[in-house]
Amino acid sequence: MERNTTFTEGKILQPLILFAMPVLFALFLQAMYGAVDLLVVGKFASSADVSAVSTGSQIMMTLTNLISCFAMGTTVLLGQLIGCGKKEEGGKAVGTAMVMFAGIALVMTVLLVCFAPQISSIMHAPKEAFDKTAAYVRICGCGMIVIVAYNLIGCIFRGIGDSKMPLFTVAIACVCNIAGDLVLCAGFHMGTTGAACATVFAQVVSVVVSFGFIRKKQLPFVFKKENVRIHKDLLKKMAGLGAPIALQDLLVSISFLIILAIVNSMGVTASAGVGVAEKVCAFIMLISSAFMQSMSAFVAQNYGAGRMDRAKKALYNGIGQTKFVMLQGIAGAFGVRVPVSYLMSIRPDTSLFKIGLATPMSSVVQLLLCLGFMVILNRRARKGEIR
Repeated sequence: MERNTTFTEGKILQPLILFAMPVLFALFLQAMYGAVDLLVVGKFASSADVSAVSTGSQIMMTLTNLISCFAMGTTVLLGQLIGCGKKEEGGKAVGTAMVMFAGIALVMTVLLVCFAPQISSIMHAPKEAFDKTAAYVRICGCGMIVIVAYNLIGCIFRGIGDSKMPLFTVAIACVCNIAGDLVLCAGFHMGTTGAACATVFAQVVSVVVSFGFIRKKQLPFVFKKENVRIHKDLLKKMAGLGAPIALQDLLVSISFLIILAIVNSMGVTASAGVGVAEKVCAFIMLISSAFMQSMSAFVAQNYGAGRMDRAKKALYNGIGQTKFVMLQGIAGAFGVRVPVSYLMSIRPDTSLFKIGLATPMSSVVQLLLCLGFMVILNRRARKGEIR
C-alpha cells in the first residue's frame, strides 16, 4: 500500500492501463450507487420521491463534478512537483488545496442550505416533488464539506500515482450507501430524505477511512501543519490548470440541468423517467473519464521530470490543450444539446425520446470537433510547428 506508480521510466502503455483500471472501477462504483439510489427509492417510495432524487442528485452531481474537475488542477500540479522531486512544494500544494476547497465547500454549503427552495424552483421541480427536492438538496448541502473532501482526497492520491486507494474508498462508500438506502428507504420508508442521508453518511465513512490510511501511508511529499495555508503562486498554477477542465464539465452539466428542467415542466412521471435515463447515461462516460484522469497524472509526472518525450507519446501536448476541451464542450452543450432539446420540447408531438435525441446528437458533433482538432495538431506536428 505504500507503493505509488512512477510514470517517468519504463514502459508507457502497460502502467498507464494498469493505473486507469482502478480509476475506471471507482467511477463505475460511483455511477452504480447513484443508480441504486433511484432503484431503491423507485421500489419503496413514490414517483414524487423518484423525481425529487432525480432532480436533487443531478444538481449535486453537477457540483460534485465541478469540484472533481477543478481538483484535477491539484492532481496535475502535484504530479508535476513529484516528477521533478520537489517534495516540500508538493506538501505546500496539498495544503493550499485543502484551504481553497474548504472555502469552496463552505460557500456551497451556505448556498445549498439557504437557497434549496429557490434552486428547486429554477429546476422546475414538479409540484408534488417540490418539497422533497428542496429537502434532498438541503441535506446534501449540509454534507458538502465531506463531499468536497471525498473528491479532493481521490485527486491527491491519483496525483501521487496511487489509483487503488481511491477505488478502495469508493467501494466503501458504495457499500455504505447501498446499505443506508436499504435501511432508511426500504426499512424506515424515509424516501427522499433517506436517500440523501445515506449518500452523505457513505461519504463520511469513506473520508474517515481515507484519513486513517493516509496516516499510515508513506507519502512522496513532505507535509507539515504550517503548509495548511494559501500559497499564492501554487494557487494560481492550480487554478490555471483546473479551471478550463471544470468550466468545460460545468457547461455540459448545465446543459443536462436545462434538459431536466424542461422535462420537469411535463410532470412528475416524466421527471422521474428522465432521471432514470440520466443515471444510465452516467455509465456511458466512464471509460473516457477514467482515461482523462489517468492521463492527467501520467503527463504531469513526466512534465515535471522533464520527460516531454514520454508525455508526448502518452498524450500529445496534452496539458496545453485543455482549452479546446472547454471550447468543444461549449459548442456541444449550447450549440446542439440545449437548442435541440428545447425545439423538441415545443413540438406538438413531443416526447421524452425526441428530447433525449439532443444528447447523442451533441456527442457526435463534439466527437467530430475532437477528431478535426487532432488532425490539425498532427499536421502542425509534421510541419514542426509544435514541439
